[in-house]
Amino acid sequence: MSTDWIKDVQFDEQGLIPAIAQDWQTGQVLMVAWMNAQALQQTAQHKKATYWSRSRQKLWHKGEESGHEQIVHEIRRDCDADVILLQVEQKGGIACHTGRARCFYQQLVPGPEGLQWADTDPVLKDPKSIYR
Repeated sequence: MSTDWIKDVQFDEQGLIPAIAQDWQTGQVLMVAWMNAQALQQTAQHKKATYWSRSRQKLWHKGEESGHEQIVHEIRRDCDADVILLQVEQKGGIACHTGRARCFYQQLVPGPEGLQWADTDPVLKDPKSIYR
């Protein structure tokens, strides 16, 4: 598989690009992660989402521990070629390490002291049972 297309992607100074994972059927944004060229290449080749873990400084195959893989249906880039959009099928219905369907489970809402963050999405599975 030729990788010439990867030269047309604008990685940042650290060699990374933000990648948005979106449910391919509902359009719901599931998570945002980072990719380097190798992660993007593996994602395109295997049709399973692979990211770059900035905290662990290594490739991260989504679902490698949890089993909650992301099967990639489409890979897109934005008009500036500096953001990747993955249209994915989220296996197990859980994208977040907190056991929720998506990482965007907190919403800014009015509270007694002004605006505050509130958890709005339920935990579908206890993270302790997902990760060892």
